[in-house]
Amino acid sequence: MPKLLFQGHGSYRLISDDGRVIYIDPYKGKGYDMPADIILVTHQHSDHNKIKRCVQKPDCRIITNKEALENGRHNNFEIDGILVQAVEAANKNHDPKQCVGYIITLDGVKIYASGDTSKTKQMESFAALEIDYALFPGDGFFNMGLEEAAECAQIIGAKHNIIIHLKPGESIRKKAEKWTAPNKLIIEPGQEIDL
Repeated sequence: MPKLLFQGHGSYRLISDDGRVIYIDPYKGKGYDMPADIILVTHQHSDHNKIKRCVQKPDCRIITNKEALENGRHNNFEIDGILVQAVEAANKNHDPKQCVGYIITLDGVKIYASGDTSKTKQMESFAALEIDYALFPGDGFFNMGLEEAAECAQIIGAKHNIIIHLKPGESIRKKAEKWTAPNKLIIEPGQEIDL
């Protein structure tokens, strides 16, 4: 069973059944000592791209927004059975030509790593993908707030919805308890769950 460790802010780590390690938007928290097989960066803001925090295997595959959104096209990557699909991410603070989200499929589990975004047109197509876990920002300043994140969760229809990336110092638990998204799952920084 794959695992997800929420490290804090917009950072989290996935571990596959066979022990492969994926870091998404490394920046905050602990748990970067497991050597990475894959590192995904949604955009180049300094709170999402601290690749050097991650211990890396010699053949670690690093995919940033630059590779994911080459020539204006969202690209797909298949890495030893793990599928990474780049998708739209955008809002007034995040240029859609420089930002992406990812849908990651490992061990039959689909995770939507939204990156920094607000609602996008492409989200309307995600329900057909039958996503298992969707992670949304909810700071309401650089990204959408809780209300819009709940609307996105409703559109996407994931089996589990997780709010992350709040304003510095805000309690995930307090904010998530107010969040009206369906099928919400509250995960605190430093907490690891089985997927």
